[in-house]
Amino acid sequence: MRYSNVCLHDFGYVLPPVILSSTAIEERLHPLYERLKLPAGRLELMTGIKTRRLWEAGTRPSTGAAAAGGLAIARAGVPVSDLECLLFTSVSRDMMEPATASFVHRSLGLPPSCLLFDISNACLGFLDGMLMLANMLELGQVQAGLLVAGETAEDLIASTLTHLLTDPSLTRKSIKPLFASLTIGSGAVALVMTSRHYKDSGHYLRGGACRANTVHNDLCQGGQDAGQGTLMATDSEQLLEKGIETASACWQSFGQELDWQKDSIDRFFCHQVGKAHAQLLFETLELDPQKNFETLPLLGNVGSVSAPITMAMGIEQSALMPGQRAAILGIGSGINSLMLGVDW
Repeated sequence: MRYSNVCLHDFGYVLPPVILSSTAIEERLHPLYERLKLPAGRLELMTGIKTRRLWEAGTRPSTGAAAAGGLAIARAGVPVSDLECLLFTSVSRDMMEPATASFVHRSLGLPPSCLLFDISNACLGFLDGMLMLANMLELGQVQAGLLVAGETAEDLIASTLTHLLTDPSLTRKSIKPLFASLTIGSGAVALVMTSRHYKDSGHYLRGGACRANTVHNDLCQGGQDAGQGTLMATDSEQLLEKGIETASACWQSFGQELDWQKDSIDRFFCHQVGKAHAQLLFETLELDPQKNFETLPLLGNVGSVSAPITMAMGIEQSALMPGQRAAILGIGSGINSLMLGVDW
């Protein structure tokens, strides 16, 4: 996949107001830790996550997504009336029907001619959305569009804590598939993209590559559990191993597709799962970890929001400057990997 006419404009993002620390989670789990004789501090030690953000109770995914979208539109200086496509890309959604994009569309007052739909692909949704919108822009089907994502981790964390505290049959071994859920956080991000013929930002999406390894789609599965709320089971060790294996194959295709050498890339923005994941990824791909911009310690794993909000905050903090080159490295359960190249 290669593009010559696709511009990235401004990101908008919203950090939820509630800060939940790993220490606070472990204080909630004190009865479990005491029963299983688990050492305090293991959650932050294993993951590298100090805090994650949560919304106030009752906040819908579309609410955060629309707020981030409004910021992105204002910063990009693109009239709302010119936006011809809206893609909502989160794991979280307001309800089964209608599409959550319809709530964002109404909230932002986008034109009735605007094409809108949801894209769902676990933590890769936003990056997939970038490709889908880029395809339309490259073909000249639309001139400007908006991507939004709003993740809500509140129910997952609450249900996981309740399950951990109320199931007396849990052992040190059986709690492992549940602990990954405690790394998840909430947040919202948005991005305006246009054709360079409509409005040239000087920031270009050059292309990307993808790899699917769906024989391992059983390593991370979640949803509504009857009577227990939202729960997710993750084989963290196998997901780490097979995820990096898939990313390695994707990285090879990425370099070949764009004809980029790793030394030509100034900054990396990754989907963030945990510190062990990032360390193994950069070791396996033989990349300089000093080029990796992280938000993991403060935000945790924000699902589809993770990689784009990290890039947005990196740009805001001058970690990526005009004239530099960036690669967005995504890995999602399924297992899928998607990597995008940007000349900023």
